[in-house]
Amino acid sequence: MPRTPLVIAHRGASGYRPEHTTAAYSLAFALGADAVEPDIVATRDGVLVLRHENEISGTTDVASRPEFADRRTTKRVDGVALTGWFTEDFTWEELRTLRSFERIPGVRAANTVFNGWYGILRLKDLMRMIDDASDRARRQIAMVAEIKHADYFSSIGIPLDELLADEISGWATGENLIVEAFEQTVLERIRARGVPGRYVFLLEESGSPADLVSRDGAGARTFADHLTDGGLARLATEVHGISVNKRLLLDIERGRLVGATDLAHRAHEAGLSIYCWTLRPENRFLPRSLRTGSRAGGYGDWPTEFRTLIDSGVDGVFADHPDLVRELLTTA
Repeated sequence: MPRTPLVIAHRGASGYRPEHTTAAYSLAFALGADAVEPDIVATRDGVLVLRHENEISGTTDVASRPEFADRRTTKRVDGVALTGWFTEDFTWEELRTLRSFERIPGVRAANTVFNGWYGILRLKDLMRMIDDASDRARRQIAMVAEIKHADYFSSIGIPLDELLADEISGWATGENLIVEAFEQTVLERIRARGVPGRYVFLLEESGSPADLVSRDGAGARTFADHLTDGGLARLATEVHGISVNKRLLLDIERGRLVGATDLAHRAHEAGLSIYCWTLRPENRFLPRSLRTGSRAGGYGDWPTEFRTLIDSGVDGVFADHPDLVRELLTTA
């Protein structure tokens, strides 16, 4: 019998509202998402907050706030030099004064109408929202918690594993929590702290996990190494599942979508669940053969891509527009 994948609202219903805002998560619940996915970083005083990255100039109004002008700096995060404003240089009381902005205004101009409407959420705020929404819906809505840049935060004395375990103690269960990260080290540490739930390793198309690069340098195992049959078998002894860039599941030749790869089948054969990210309907994110018109933000033939990914056998999909996936599943 075909699997019905989990519909995970990526940073809330971020296709319709600025990501990681109260409105984005509330809309995701209303649109029938099975789960919501927050990205988790930390403040200087150890408060876990929801932002795509710890560098926040692209998602808040911090650059226009003169009182924080002196916080602008350059840092190296996971080997990449970044200039801007960083959550770990703010206390929560300072960070809560900022307002959220649309991260990709060139694609989602309509979302910019909501720039400045909403503040920054803490992890504990979203936990409360999930509980309330689950009660209203009379079903358990889950959280897929992505831990961001754990090796970097650890290097500056902010242990995200410890902070998460403390924050989520008494709330997390095997049914309402999935923990994911691009670094297995933090997954192992959180699991060792007794946090219940399922653990998922995130994989990219290229490169190596930051924690392994930090430990092993140029000899670090690559993401590609993890995706061999032997790598998947090894991962099955360490995590419950993997979550991959959708391009690893799509067979695309010269911009034309041909079909799906066998990755989902191979993951299942190894005993792993598999999820993919990120399903988006706009031309900017679709293979060339599925684009319609010339506008980056215009919708292309998203049903074809979405259906190809669903039919590949994945156990869950991350989507900025969870209602579109739900509609596709309902009308299949």
